[in-house]
Amino acid sequence: MPKVRNQLLAGCRVLLVEEQHVISNELRTALRENGAELIGPIATISEAMRLVDDDFFDVALIDTNLHDSLAYAIADELVRQRIPFVFAVACNAGPIPDRFADVSRWEQPFDAGEILSDLALHCKRATNKLVPIDPKG
Repeated sequence: MPKVRNQLLAGCRVLLVEEQHVISNELRTALRENGAELIGPIATISEAMRLVDDDFFDVALIDTNLHDSLAYAIADELVRQRIPFVFAVACNAGPIPDRFADVSRWEQPFDAGEILSDLALHCKRATNKLVPIDPKG
């Protein structure tokens, strides 16, 4: 197990859905080094859907294109279950459907620090460690 350098994601269970070996290794290392409990990486839509249905995790990081198939069915199910997620996309990826307009989209080349911070915010909200600010006071 890699040595934890930062506790940004301590206790946060992250589902990583990414087919490209080099990218999944980089993200896996960054997630673990920042304290995340990693589920994956998962490289197929069917396996990701099984995990979404069967396993508990706090947030997900999803590549939108898995083996030339769009992974929006995974995102739809996460929305249905109210599990926060972010998209990881290739720099030449097409547009993301409007129904995901509020979902963060991280394009390659990734800034791991920014992705980790985004995931940490989602994780804290999902696990009730962060109380949203009420704009009405």
